[in-house]
Amino acid sequence: VKDTSVKVNYQAIGSGGGIKQLKAKTIDFAASDEPLRIQELNKLNTIQFPMVMSGIVPVIHLHGIHSNQITLSGDVLADIYLGKITKWNDPRIKQLNPQAQLPPTPIITIHRADGSGTTFNFTYYLSQVSNAWKSKIGFDTVVAWPGRLNMGGKGNAGVAAQVQNVPNTIGYVEYAYAVENNMTTVKMINKANNTVEANLKSFASAANNAKWSANNGFYQLLTNQPGKDSWPIVATTFVLIPKANANDPQKVAVNKASKKFFSWAFKNGDSMAKELNYIVVPASAQKKIQASW
Repeated sequence: VKDTSVKVNYQAIGSGGGIKQLKAKTIDFAASDEPLRIQELNKLNTIQFPMVMSGIVPVIHLHGIHSNQITLSGDVLADIYLGKITKWNDPRIKQLNPQAQLPPTPIITIHRADGSGTTFNFTYYLSQVSNAWKSKIGFDTVVAWPGRLNMGGKGNAGVAAQVQNVPNTIGYVEYAYAVENNMTTVKMINKANNTVEANLKSFASAANNAKWSANNGFYQLLTNQPGKDSWPIVATTFVLIPKANANDPQKVAVNKASKKFFSWAFKNGDSMAKELNYIVVPASAQKKIQASW
């Protein structure tokens, strides 16, 4: 980063890969959309703090259908991925979309094949809105995906490519990938029973309910949040940095460089985040985070 003279080599290997390399002590910091509990952080002698937030959005590939022309509810989305709803013209989808021309074609579901914080938040949301999903599948960075017609993709990019290349599919990606790839997004019915579009405003509405605290390692999940304008599946990207032993001058120096980089990012990154279709944590949370360092 030119302004700080700090060099960063970052690889997008998924949250699971980042945490795995953190535990193996092969990296200086990790980024994960699955936060670790304070007990795990203490065990790893690691700090954690939120950096940016964005929505996780269902994306579809359906002939003649454009963005925001289809609305889904949480329970319908869960039953699609459970394999209970198998065709695009299923009565429950038609009931939500009486004006749409829905084909009688089978639904192919696309999921992340790698350990993924996006999957963690997506399946956590499905567990909140569907008892069947909660009891049969649950939530994690990797789950046993049900249904007969399902395909996996590595990373958000892999899921996006599968949905773009295969007709009659539905997948889930971070909002930035949907925008960058000009993908067809759906509207969702949120906890307040309102129909909302995926955008920075609806993500910010969900994020307004976050209560950040250093005492629990800033652990917070932002799915199915209240608020009439809130997007129901919002994920936070957390940064994890192993603490430095005072007797290890090299690690002390690395952590000072990391702190310098993230301080710069909080100070200068707001507009950059928005350009990349993310939102930053509010200033009040940034003060708590920097105080915890």
